[in-house]
This record gives sequence, structure tokens and C-alpha cells, in this order.
Amino acid sequence: MPSEWSGFSTSRLPTPPREPGRLQNGEVLPSPSSLSATARCPCLSGNVYGDCCGPIHRGDAVAPTAERLMRSRFSAFALGLPQYLLDSWHPSTRPATLDLDDGLRWQLLEILRTVNGGPFDTVGTVEFRATYRAGGERGELRETSTFTRDGKRWFYVDGVID
Repeated sequence: MPSEWSGFSTSRLPTPPREPGRLQNGEVLPSPSSLSATARCPCLSGNVYGDCCGPIHRGDAVAPTAERLMRSRFSAFALGLPQYLLDSWHPSTRPATLDLDDGLRWQLLEILRTVNGGPFDTVGTVEFRATYRAGGERGELRETSTFTRDGKRWFYVDGVID
């Protein structure tokens, strides 16, 4: 892990450069300003951005489950959307600011396990693995994140890095 790494869930959150990157399969991942609604969503759900994380990022929809919020947060890291990350963070654990690391490029999200976190639950956990590139080297983050639902909105609370 890079020396400036301090975790996916801490106040110094890494994110990729603001320029287009490439997914593991070589597909170009556009910057947020050029990401079209028909582009593949960075969360790799198989859906296009305009039907997946895009409406959640814009505030036109809310994530219906903890896993969908996790996917939207990964996409926000991949696209460099710190305000969305703050807005989706529970107020009880939210940092005052985010210092995103432009040296990391998030490439792949794999959901390993979810416990609760459905539309009728109030808490949930999502275990995931996220891969990134930093300085030409590949790295991996594995975390179990905790989420809580307040009304209709899910919020990220905290995470334990494995």
C-alpha cells in the first residue's frame, strides 16, 4: 500500500486522478465531467451510469440498500466526488473535510458479502474488495463497512479494514 494510504473509510480518503483512467479490462473510465449516462458504471454492476450510480450521485434517487450505497460510494471514489462521499457519510462519524489522494486510481469493486442492509432493515454490513493502482503498482483494499438507514436514506457509518 502506498505510504500516504490511510484507508478507504478514514478522513484522508484516496481517489484516482481527475483525468480518465482505465478499467482492468482496458476500457476507458471517463472523468466525472465527461461521463455519459450511457457509459459503463464505475461500480461494475453491469448497468450504465445513468441507470445506476448517476441518479444517486446527482440526488435524483437514493440508494435503496446498503450494498447500493457502497457501490455508489465506490463510484464516487473512482470519479473523484468528495461532496457525495461526505453527504452519504453518517453525521456521527463524518469527517469535517476529505483530503482525497489524486495518486490512486480505483479500478474494481467486488462485493464479497452483505448482511442485512435491505430496504426494510435499519442496519447492514457490506464486505468488499477494491483494487487500485498507485504509482504503477496494483493494490487492494478489503473492508467490512457498516451502514445505517435513517428514514429512506442509507448512510455509511464506518469500516474495518482487513
